[in-house]
Amino acid sequence: MKHAHMRKAEFDVHWPAPPLQVVLVHPEIPPNTGNIARLCAATGSRLHLIEPLGFSITNPQLRRAGLDYWDAIQVRVHASWAAFLEAVAPPRMFFYSTGSARRYNHASHHAGDTLVFGCETKGLPDALLAEYPAQVYGIPIQTQHVRSLNLSSAVAVVVYEALRQISP
Repeated sequence: MKHAHMRKAEFDVHWPAPPLQVVLVHPEIPPNTGNIARLCAATGSRLHLIEPLGFSITNPQLRRAGLDYWDAIQVRVHASWAAFLEAVAPPRMFFYSTGSARRYNHASHHAGDTLVFGCETKGLPDALLAEYPAQVYGIPIQTQHVRSLNLSSAVAVVVYEALRQISP
């Protein structure tokens, strides 16, 4: 059951059709994936998980982080990157890595775009980055302080930037 909120604003947002696709390649930490699932429910984005996963899809921490929004999430688990490509055949893909010199907000997004993120400890596989070098972007951070953003924070930054571009 969804909770009623006392303070709730309705924004004039053009939710993209088709929706954005969020892809997590080998996610490891259940609460991060749960938070991203909640973000997908809030934005109407579809969530794709590429195996192997570092947890069971029924993990209580994963469920807890997604709260009671799981019925609003379109989530698909794919056995491999190749299986994902075959099942979805995404027309436009953007990859996010700490090693890219291109800023995330320099990507030009459209409805239906696929946003691809790596696992928390290793990021995206080198082979995947090498296969799509012109489509790799990053989020600026002060690297003298941290190695990367939390995965769920990074996904939120990128998804809302894509929505900002899509919704006039």
